[in-house]
Parts: sequence; C-alpha cells; structure tokens
Amino acid sequence: MSLFRRRSIHMNIAIAFSCLILCTTVILSFSSYRLSSTAVTNSSIQKTSQLVQQVKVNIQTYIGNMESIASLVISSRDLMRFVDATQAERESDESLKRGASQYLRSVVQSRKDIASILYVNKEGDFVSDQSHAVMKSKSEWMQQDWYKLALTSSGEVVSPSHVQHIFEDQYRWVVSISRKLPVSSRSQEGILLVDLNYNVINDLCRQIELGERGYVFIVSPSGDLVYHPQQQLIHSELKNEKMQTVLDMQSGSIKLGKAEESKIYTVATTSFGWKIVAVTYPDELIENKRQMQNSAALWGVLCLIFALTISIFLSYALTKPLKNLEMHMKKAERGNFDIRVDIEGTHEIGKLARTFNLMISRIKELMNQIVQEQEMKRRSELKALQSQIQPHFLYNTLDSIIWMAESGKVDDVVEMTTALSRLLRSSISKGEELVPVSVELDHIRSYLTIQSRRYRKKFTYDIDVDDHILGSPILKLVLQPIVENAIYHGIKPKPDTGHIRISGWKENDAIVITITDDGEGMDPEQLRTILMDKPGTAGSSNGVGVANVNHRIQLYFGHDYGLHYESEREEGTVVTLRIPYLNMEVKGDETTGKMDTG
Repeated sequence: MSLFRRRSIHMNIAIAFSCLILCTTVILSFSSYRLSSTAVTNSSIQKTSQLVQQVKVNIQTYIGNMESIASLVISSRDLMRFVDATQAERESDESLKRGASQYLRSVVQSRKDIASILYVNKEGDFVSDQSHAVMKSKSEWMQQDWYKLALTSSGEVVSPSHVQHIFEDQYRWVVSISRKLPVSSRSQEGILLVDLNYNVINDLCRQIELGERGYVFIVSPSGDLVYHPQQQLIHSELKNEKMQTVLDMQSGSIKLGKAEESKIYTVATTSFGWKIVAVTYPDELIENKRQMQNSAALWGVLCLIFALTISIFLSYALTKPLKNLEMHMKKAERGNFDIRVDIEGTHEIGKLARTFNLMISRIKELMNQIVQEQEMKRRSELKALQSQIQPHFLYNTLDSIIWMAESGKVDDVVEMTTALSRLLRSSISKGEELVPVSVELDHIRSYLTIQSRRYRKKFTYDIDVDDHILGSPILKLVLQPIVENAIYHGIKPKPDTGHIRISGWKENDAIVITITDDGEGMDPEQLRTILMDKPGTAGSSNGVGVANVNHRIQLYFGHDYGLHYESEREEGTVVTLRIPYLNMEVKGDETTGKMDTG
C-alpha cells in the first residue's frame, strides 16, 4: 500500500482505474483469444476426424474388395481341382497345378494392388501365381503369423505390414489376407494367402494433409504397425508413439504431451480391428494463430488506451472539487479566514466543503474572541504591573524620608516631602497608562531630587531631551526603576562621586532615551540576566524592577521595543529605552486625541 501513500488522490484513482482496466483488458483479450483458439482447434479436430473416417472407409472398402477377391479365388474350379486332388494325383497330373497357377496369375495381373496369391496345405503342396518361384522350406513358412493365425481363425485374417519371405530371393513389403479353406474328404487342410501391395495403403494415408508435421498411421489390434510414414525410426526406437493409449481408444481424440511436444491423437477403428490414427500438432491446427494473437493484442491496446483516457478524465472530474478544497485549506493555513468554498452538489465532497466553511467561520470567531481576551489580559497585566511599581517607589521614598528625619535633616525632609507630593501627583494622572514625555521627565526630576538629598554628594545628574519629543506619549513610571537601579547598583558602591545623564531624541519613527551612569558596571553574567524578572538580582527590587519595565513596554508596544543594556566593570552602564514615536495632543499633564504611528 506504500505505492498509494505518497501520491495525490487524482493519481491514486488514475492508477487504480488503470490497473483495473489493464487487468480486465488482458483477461478479456486472453479469453477472447483462448475461445477463438479453442473454437478453431475443435473445428480442426472435427475436420481431422472426418478425414480419419474417410481413410477408415477407404481401407475397409479396399480390404473388403480383397476379401471378395479371395472368396472368388476360392470358388475357382481350377483352384478347387488342385485343392481336392490327392498328393498322388497332383504329382501325376501337372496340369492341375499349371491350371490353378494360370488362374491365380490372371487374377494378379488384373489387379495392380495384389502382390501375389498362394495356396499351401499341411503337406507342403502349394500353387502360386508365380509358376517358376522357389518356395522356402515348410518349416520356415509354417511359423509365419499369416499361416498360424489363419489355422486358428474361422474367417479372414488381416496381418500387419511386413516383409514377405515365402519365396527365395523375394522380399516384398505387403499386407497379407489369409484364410483357411474348407477341408474335403480327399484334401488336406490348406491356407489361401493374398498379399496386398503395401504402396496402396501408403498412398491412401499419404494423401491426407494434416499440416506441416501431421501424419496418419495404422496399427493392428496386437499393437503392430500396419503403416507409419516413419516406420524405420519407430523400429529403431528413435521415435515412439503412445501405442497403449491408442489401443485403449475405440474412437475420438485425445491430447498427449506437454507444451511444444504435445500431440492430438484422433482414432477410428475398422471392422477388422485396425486403428486409423491421425496425429496433429495443436499449434498447426490454427493456421492464423499469429494473426489472431496480433488482432487480440491490437484491440486490447486500443481498448486500453481508450479506457485509460476515460479513467484519467473521470479521476480529474472526481478530484477537481477536492483540489479546490485543498487550495482553500492552504489559504486558511496561511491565515486567510475570509475564504469560502463553493458547494457543488450534495455528495460527500459537497458535505465536506460545507463542513469546511462552518469550520473556517468558527475558527474566525474563536480567533477574534482570543484576540479580545488577549487584549483584555494585556491591559490587566499592565495595570497590575503599574500598581506594583507605585507601592515599590513609595516604600523606597518613605524609607529615605524616615532616614533623614532620624538624622535631624528637617529642611531635607521638607524638600523631599514636597518632591514626593509632586511625584505622586504626576504618577496618578487620572489613571492614564500613557503620559507625555515631559510629565515622565518631571516625575524623574522629583525622584532624582529625593535621591540626591538622600545620598548627598554621592552623585550628580543632568537631563538633556530634545524638545520635539516632549509631547509624545510614554508609559508612566518607566524611567524611575532604571534610574533607581543606576543609583543603588551603580553609583552607591562607588567610592567617589558618580554622575547620571538622561538624554532623549527622535530616531526615525521611534523615541530613544538613554540613561547613562559611570558606576561600577556589571560583569557579563549580570548583564545577561539583568532583564530576567528574578527577585534579588541586580535588575530587581522586591521582584519589581527593570525587567518589569521591559515587560510593560513590550506588552504595550510590541517586542520590537523595550530596554537594551550595555555595561563593563569599572566603566559604567548605558541603558537604552526605545518606544514608538506617537503624535498626540497634550494639555497640561493629560494626553488626549488619537494615536498615530509615524
């Protein structure tokens, strides 16, 4: 199944259809060829059976004619006179043998299909159409099949083809018909032998055409070959036939052998037991086999191409709505939730498109809800952070006033209390999150006044801010924790007097404010953790400090803004505060109007 996992549905459908169509086309083409081949083979076998039946009829007619001639010879007066005579009469009267011989010779000369005719009895007396021929000894010819079978049979005996060697110097290839003659009171038991010319049977069988390799052969009931076109190869065992199978068959056809060596045997049995066998080769029965194969292959390929074209078209039509849905899903993946899929039909894909539209609508609603909730959460966090900074600052300032009061510095207490009053008034500013830069600077001046009184002659300070940014809004109380950090952790540990400088200017679409001190500075580890909100570090005081400021700025303006620290030991620290430049109308210590970046 891994073949289908990494491909598109369109490709999978096309492949599935193609495989199905390919298999169907191959099966149909193969079945069509097999059916046609079987039909032609059956037709050829039927035709072969008819030819075999015709050969059977011809041979039966031929043998029947020979049997009729034998019966005619037996009824001859000249032959019967020789048969009925005693041995003494035959020896004294040569005309008996001469008359019978002349009669037999006339019969042989009238029929080219008869090789010879012979009569012989148990005493060895014989008469033949060949008056001058010398017959072999009695012991030799009495052992031959035609003689022994005729003695035990009541009718004609048809012998298989063989070489006849009754006469000296004569070896003819013949088929013999032998018959026992009736015995009279004066005569001995005798046999009439009619030798048929083998070429007649040979000609009858050779005229049958069964392809380039097909042939006909004849076998006797005993399994001896009567005729075979390759009889010498059979006798030398260079070729063999399925004789037992043929002998077991009465008639019909059977296929034997495997693959290219297979043969079809078609058998017909004569009335006297001979089996006429036609041997054909299956691949030759279909003369136009190659043409049938090419035709089946051609039509199969044409049908396959047509079906594949249809399958590709159908797969495209079926997957087009899915591709459209996929395209809209990719748009939704990129964040576009204003899309809608056109619903085509009420089928499964249409239902899927409807569900997708409902899902997109619901996602958009949930995202809007999340945005609103995040905005509310951000504002709540800002208010919470701001509420943390105010008590923190108040605690440190009151701590300084108490220290001065305990030291008896009444004037300093009055000055610090006045500065604290102005500072608290500016920090409240009717609960607004944003104040003008000028208000934030007034707040930090009050704070520096308080701290300079507390740490007399410990540090000096100056503020240099561009007038163009004084009206721009800034988050409240973002400078005081930075300055406080510079005093406590930079200037205070220093043995001599330090200096703090606050500068501000507009840079492109941003406001940049730097707080620089020449205090102790920080090592790399402190610098790395300064903006981490961890209580007890250099960047925090009771858990609230510069990390809190950086967090507030990024929550309100985004992560492109915030604090940046640069510091070296014994060299001091530079803190860069970066916020966007906003155009706002300012009245006194309040900000009104619509913010516009740029």
